[in-house]
Amino acid sequence: MVLGVRRHQRLEAIVAKASAPQRLVLRARIVLAAWRRETNAKISRDLGICEDTVRKWRGRFRREGLPGLSDRPRSGRPPVYGIADQLLIVATVTQQTPQVDSHWTHRALAEYLAEPVGIGASQIGRILASLDLKPHRVRGWLNRPADPAFHTKAQAVCRLYLDPPADTVLFSVDEKTAMQARSRKRATRPVRPGQPERREFEYVRHGTVSLIAAMNVTTGTIHPKIITRNDSATFIEFLTELAQTVDPTKNIHLILDNGSSHTSKQTRKWITEHPRFTVTYTPTHASWLNIVEIFFSILTRRMLRRGDFASRDDLADKITTFITAYNETAKPFRWTYDAKLLRAA
Repeated sequence: MVLGVRRHQRLEAIVAKASAPQRLVLRARIVLAAWRRETNAKISRDLGICEDTVRKWRGRFRREGLPGLSDRPRSGRPPVYGIADQLLIVATVTQQTPQVDSHWTHRALAEYLAEPVGIGASQIGRILASLDLKPHRVRGWLNRPADPAFHTKAQAVCRLYLDPPADTVLFSVDEKTAMQARSRKRATRPVRPGQPERREFEYVRHGTVSLIAAMNVTTGTIHPKIITRNDSATFIEFLTELAQTVDPTKNIHLILDNGSSHTSKQTRKWITEHPRFTVTYTPTHASWLNIVEIFFSILTRRMLRRGDFASRDDLADKITTFITAYNETAKPFRWTYDAKLLRAA
């Protein structure tokens, strides 16, 4: 038997590997002995096996190489539950809902199919696993309404970020609502070497705070307003205050989502009556195009998520303080996406 260097090394590695299955080690030893020109009779005596076994694995290796030393798939015992039973299980999971529970469990399926199939919960689990069906799992799915102008709207927003209009201040505006003012029932223990900060699991709720924020896309600074109502009147009041912070010789261009306070008749009428303002709306369900959302993410990570707030006023004061400090070192975000790939998606 002729062995190349690589095959010989792999066979030696199998024999030397302590965790290798013994049946595979035996077959590798047969091939190596044959390579040393030992007879079938000598190999069978040395390894304590019959000559038929030696001939079988020498022949298998000669025809198939190393893969031939592995066991071939076996047909096994015929399945107790046939295709019709499995199809019934699949149809039940995918087309019906339980009468009481919100979703199917293995036990609920076994009880429901007890008469037509008579199958146990564990066997149902194995069948579903083999088909990659997971009725216990759920994933959120956003069914975006068909909008023929989606790509056009998205590209319009991207063009504003990439090339802001001259003599105009561009703002990305949105609300962050229902931020919870929560305090822990026990004092937080500070971080120590080898031990992270430890926080009391239970907390007390003191209400919520909402925020309107306008990000100056050119400078990256934030113009905030803590609000108690998120309606058209509040939004118009915010725009009035925002206009007072901008050089009166410059126009104001707003990027807004389709929130009710942004698209109401009252808001649209006010914008029409104030020609200094221009609005570009993001497509429906495309909040990721509103760059102020990046700031909201920063606010959440750096202050809200691990903050401790004794009251609504305490939370509002800390948000204001955070934004003041943020504005001192604010820099504009560099927008690089032009939305061209959306059309191919």
